[in-house]
Amino acid sequence: MKQARPVISRPIPNQSDIERLGDIDPLHARLYAMRGLTAAEELDYSLARLAPVSALENIDKAAELVIANRDKRILIVGDYDVDGATSTALLIRCLTSFGFADVQYLVPNRFDYGYGLSKEIVRVAAERKPALLITVDNGISSVDGVAEANSLGIPVLITDHHLPGDELPAAAVILNPNLKGSTFPSRNLAGVGVAFYLMARVGRLLEEQGTAGAAKIPARYLDLVALGTVADVVPLDHNNRILVQQGLLRMRGGHAVPGIEALLQQSGRKISRCVSSDLGFVVGPRINAAGRLEDISVGIECLLTDNAETANDYARILDQINSERRDIESTMRDEAFAYVDALGSRRWPSCVCVYDASWHQGIVGLIAARVRERCHRPVIAFAREDDVMLKGSARSIPGVHIRDLLEAVSTVEPGLIDKFGGHAMAAGLSISESGLEDFKRIAARQMGRLYPDADFSGAIVTDGQLPGSAFNLGFARSLRDAGPWGSGFPEPLWSGDFSVVEQRVVGENHLKLRVRPAAGGNVIDAIAFNQAGPAYRGIVQLAYKIDVNEYRGIENPQLVVEQIAALHSGAA
Repeated sequence: MKQARPVISRPIPNQSDIERLGDIDPLHARLYAMRGLTAAEELDYSLARLAPVSALENIDKAAELVIANRDKRILIVGDYDVDGATSTALLIRCLTSFGFADVQYLVPNRFDYGYGLSKEIVRVAAERKPALLITVDNGISSVDGVAEANSLGIPVLITDHHLPGDELPAAAVILNPNLKGSTFPSRNLAGVGVAFYLMARVGRLLEEQGTAGAAKIPARYLDLVALGTVADVVPLDHNNRILVQQGLLRMRGGHAVPGIEALLQQSGRKISRCVSSDLGFVVGPRINAAGRLEDISVGIECLLTDNAETANDYARILDQINSERRDIESTMRDEAFAYVDALGSRRWPSCVCVYDASWHQGIVGLIAARVRERCHRPVIAFAREDDVMLKGSARSIPGVHIRDLLEAVSTVEPGLIDKFGGHAMAAGLSISESGLEDFKRIAARQMGRLYPDADFSGAIVTDGQLPGSAFNLGFARSLRDAGPWGSGFPEPLWSGDFSVVEQRVVGENHLKLRVRPAAGGNVIDAIAFNQAGPAYRGIVQLAYKIDVNEYRGIENPQLVVEQIAALHSGAA
């Protein structure tokens, strides 16, 4: 049986901190205080509470450049993930609604051109004779690509949220809340968030210039902003929670673009009950699958169509691609697990690197995430890019800034990493296959230097014990509306002791249970995904969330179990 992860509780906030959140449900207030909220205003998710559009550096210059090209061809260069797809769709929908003459998009195929605005993709773009290139969710590291565009007389507007390197591209304008010296209040914007701010300013300027209603257009597409923000797993600070909540409200109100509704329906979700986890675990993976295996364009077209039947067709295609992705991922995951398990936990380096020559480069990010969950330390998964180079995708743990680690490796061994970029928790890189062993050694050494006290325990952090009075449908419903939950603002997770009343395996590997709080109370349903195996008896400790399960139109509270640990009478 796999060893249980330690379970710890978040610090209990002071009563004064709870009271500052206003006259709300005391348990909700406690949860919010545990997540660092200190004022009732942080629970106000109205658009009026957004960080001012004018506060984003270079926003006016960027908007004026866009408007100056309203009667010319504008080409949007996107990225091949959900953030890039939603950013691309947002700009096309807004600019078209503003009345711009000619708006097109181009997304590099990851297998032919790699990431971002490369010199090669600029040459492809130049064939369309654009008057302006706008990058979305990429561009901040495209020094050579922008130089190529400049040499061809094509101005570039970069909109990005990734961390800049030491050298910035010589673009006409750069819009990025993470530029050095930026004072913008929300540096956690996703690429689609940056794109939304740009469109909001363009709309306002157009309205001031006489285009009636232009200022209201970008808000119509907050569903796209919510999807890209959640799927990119950026921290949900107050500003991002506003964007996500407003997008969810549009979806629940029946105002989503047809593609989002079709993708939810394809997976059996009701858009009227959509929550942030549906975007992160249902809609997002289906769009991402297209970029991982084939071409993200089918995902973008799904988000662009206004025809429900066409959207359903795209959703079916994306669902099929996602099924193929799961099959490929399953094989790669088993191989990666076999490697780290054979190595043994005592021999795991502080930064785990996994590689197989047969692996699919579009899936390595998922493999890095799965191995991280198993090893509880930073993981970089590699696949072949060609006969010489490897493409790597890194996933980190709290307290370890993975991009800073890669920068440290690059600094001590110049040339070992061909290129890299990313964030604190996720990054990408390219190295030569011949340099892999050197990379492993130096990455482990730099981990020890930069993060000597890194926590590799994999501890499950909970909100403590849920009061017995809260095991009911009303409270479960209230939590669905108490978010949006996500990265940096995690969905409530509790721990406690329960007696097992019933259990059975459902699906391929899921454990369906009926449990009763050990201290007494009513029996409640529980589901433990991918945890079938031992038969539990007596008292177990659960780490769990409480959710609403709907079956044949009837709703009931249900525990969604993250971990089961036998306490008394053990597991058979």
